[in-house]
Amino acid sequence: MKPLFVRRMLFMTGASALSILFFACNKSVNSVNNNPPVSGLMAFNLAADKAATIIIGGSSITNTPLSFESYTGNYLNVYSGNKLVQSYDYNSNTPLDSTTYTFEPQKYYSMFVVGSGGHYRNVIVNDNYDSLSSTQTYVRYINAIADSSVPTVTITANGDNVTSNRTAFGSVSNFSTVTPGNVTIQVSNGSNINKSRTISLQQQQVYTVLLAGTPGSTGNDSLQIKYVSNGTLTQKTQKSASAVGSVNSK
Repeated sequence: MKPLFVRRMLFMTGASALSILFFACNKSVNSVNNNPPVSGLMAFNLAADKAATIIIGGSSITNTPLSFESYTGNYLNVYSGNKLVQSYDYNSNTPLDSTTYTFEPQKYYSMFVVGSGGHYRNVIVNDNYDSLSSTQTYVRYINAIADSSVPTVTITANGDNVTSNRTAFGSVSNFSTVTPGNVTIQVSNGSNINKSRTISLQQQQVYTVLLAGTPGSTGNDSLQIKYVSNGTLTQKTQKSASAVGSVNSK
C-alpha cells in the first residue's frame, strides 16, 4: 500500500526538537491494528544519469519518478520496522540498489540515491532532529559527486570555519551549528573537483547541502552545489507539506 503524504510538521523545543503528525495508511476494518506505526522519509535522487523510482516495503513512495536532483519535497509516511528499500531505473525498470533498513516509529530519515555509470547506492540516514536545539541554525552535506577521489568539503560562516573534512563519496555529515547569514561551501580535491557557492541561511532552519554531478561534465550533470531546507525549528510553527519538488532553483 502506498504511504500517504505527511500533512503537517510541528517543530518543538526540548528533548523532542522536532515532531511530526503522521497519518497512518488505511487498512481493513478487520485488521487487528488499524493504526500501524509510521516514520517520516524524505528521498532524493542524486544519481546524475538516472530517473529513479524508490520502493519501500514493496510500495512506490511517489506517483512519478525522481529526476536528477529532485526530491520528495517533504517527509512522507512509511511503515516503521525493518523494510526492504529498493531503487530502480525508471526508464528500464532495472534495479539500481537494494538494502534493508530499520525505520523507528515517529522518527525522521533521509534517503539519497547516488552514483553514476552503472554503480549506484542507497544511502539512508536518521535525521536526529530530537538532538537539535530550536534556537540554532543547522547545516549538513552529502557528497554525491561521482568520483573515486576524497575531496575536502569546507563550510565557513561569517569568516568562521564551521567544518573542513575530507569526505568520501556517499558520505553524509552530521548537522553542524552555523551563524545565520551568508555561508560558503567549497568542495575540492585539488584536481578535477573545485566548486564553491555562497548561500544565505535563516535563523532556526535546518538545511541539507547537496554536492552532486560528474567532474568534467558541462551538461545537466555538471558539478553542482544545491541545498534544501528540511524544516524550521520553532515552538509553535506549523509547516504545510509541499508537493513533490525540485532543488534546481536553489
